[in-house]
Amino acid sequence: MKSAVVVVALIAALALQTTVSGLMIGGRVPVNVVLVAVVYIALAFGAVTGMFAGVAAGLAQDALSGGIVGIGGLAKTLVGFLVGVLGAQFIVSQTIPRFVMFVGATLLHEATFEALSALVEGRHFALQMSAVLVQALVNAIVGVIAFYVVEQGPGIAQRRQMRRASFSKRRF
Repeated sequence: MKSAVVVVALIAALALQTTVSGLMIGGRVPVNVVLVAVVYIALAFGAVTGMFAGVAAGLAQDALSGGIVGIGGLAKTLVGFLVGVLGAQFIVSQTIPRFVMFVGATLLHEATFEALSALVEGRHFALQMSAVLVQALVNAIVGVIAFYVVEQGPGIAQRRQMRRASFSKRRF
């Protein structure tokens, strides 16, 4: 069951990322939905699942983006594993620690991705911190909202259904 949830989440994130890639701010996509999915999976299911999700999502995103295949996969693998390990060591069940994890994961991913790209392409390491910080904040907001929706969604739907049932039983 866990495998199916992970695969569906990654496919949905890849589809959403390709859809969102048309909405660019300053030449870059302001959110990396695939990275958010990898971090979410790592926090929810642990380091090994986060690592495998990072491999699969990173390689798929590299193949779809047309860049060098493997750089994004390695960066997301590292992020998925480290977030899973840190998520197991610290209590990340509240909003602020989750927000910090998403921001840190985005910063690590962008630094690793840029360093590997510079190494492979033989150019200088250049990280645009303003764009990375914007992306980190947007990723963190999207990730925290995703946790809220997944955790609170079934309860909200059940309360709504109970309200409808109580209104239908009333006779005016």
